[in-house]
Amino acid sequence: MKPIFILAAILIFGVLIAVHELGHFVAAKLCGVRVNEFSIGMGPLVWQRRKGETQYSLRALPIGGFCAMEGEDEDTGDERSFVRQGFWKKLIILVAGSFMNFLTGVVILLVLYTGAVAFYTDQITGFAPGFPLEGETGLMEGDIFYKIDGYRTYLRGDASLFLSYHTGDTIDLVVLRDGEKVVLDDFPMTRRTYANSDGGTYTGFGLYVGAHAEEATLGAKLRYTWNTAKDFVQLVWFSLVQLFTGGASMEDLSGPVGIVSTITEVGSAAETARDAWSQVFYFAALLAVNLSVMNMLPIPALDGGRIFFLAVDAISLLLFRRKVPEKYQAAVNTAGFVVLMGFMLLVTFHDVFKLFT
Repeated sequence: MKPIFILAAILIFGVLIAVHELGHFVAAKLCGVRVNEFSIGMGPLVWQRRKGETQYSLRALPIGGFCAMEGEDEDTGDERSFVRQGFWKKLIILVAGSFMNFLTGVVILLVLYTGAVAFYTDQITGFAPGFPLEGETGLMEGDIFYKIDGYRTYLRGDASLFLSYHTGDTIDLVVLRDGEKVVLDDFPMTRRTYANSDGGTYTGFGLYVGAHAEEATLGAKLRYTWNTAKDFVQLVWFSLVQLFTGGASMEDLSGPVGIVSTITEVGSAAETARDAWSQVFYFAALLAVNLSVMNMLPIPALDGGRIFFLAVDAISLLLFRRKVPEKYQAAVNTAGFVVLMGFMLLVTFHDVFKLFT
């Protein structure tokens, strides 16, 4: 089974990149920008067909694709080139790739959830002996987690994740009780020492976390599809915060090799073929939303970096009546691309090292 999941992982990665480029292509066409080539795949040319001004290509390596617009990085003199478009057209074209990735993730989730019987979120199922905030003015069994330190608990497992990564001595908590929000502003939860079941002690917040089930009606399926997508977005932000605050390290990062390995492990660990493919496509939805969010970060060479320059240009035109020259933007994007590729190469080497160790 493993070779099947390895092939599926590679194809998923390639399809998500191709979908991203398709977003740019469709937006560019709608905005009247000249597209010289739209390619599915990379590397040597396998098939091509010209229709109008655009060459449509199929290339040998199924690892993505590209949308080559006229004048992406410099003014070629063509009135329909990308650089000669207005602010809003440029913004729409740049955002379209990430939008398509996000939409792909949502569609995958919606399909996966069509057969769901129930959905689960986190709730409080009990307290450690001596827990000081139990009661109507504090917390009660059956309270459903809503927010932990500002992070929404959309899905089963979120509460345990945020509690486990929390490093402070106190924690802000919001729960749902009978459909109403209960905010523990006056009684913040404090990390304490509690007795555990084997007679020892542990330091924590004294909450027992279990599952709250909700029937999978049509409304619930739509809501949980959207909530899962939002949870994926939040996990990207949470992971970045952990990375910069020391809660996570390079050991926790994965590149393409690590992603393929993870998808293979997820598929191989399932008991049935149906469960395996459900897990693989769930991970594909997670990956699609992650790519959508990461590509919007204001990093040179990514669409988010180009949008940042677009905003800088707009401000510069407003204040100084002049734009940042395209050659400087191109130089920064090229340097950013080199740094980004170097970082990805480092992460890939680390992924390979982990596979063999």
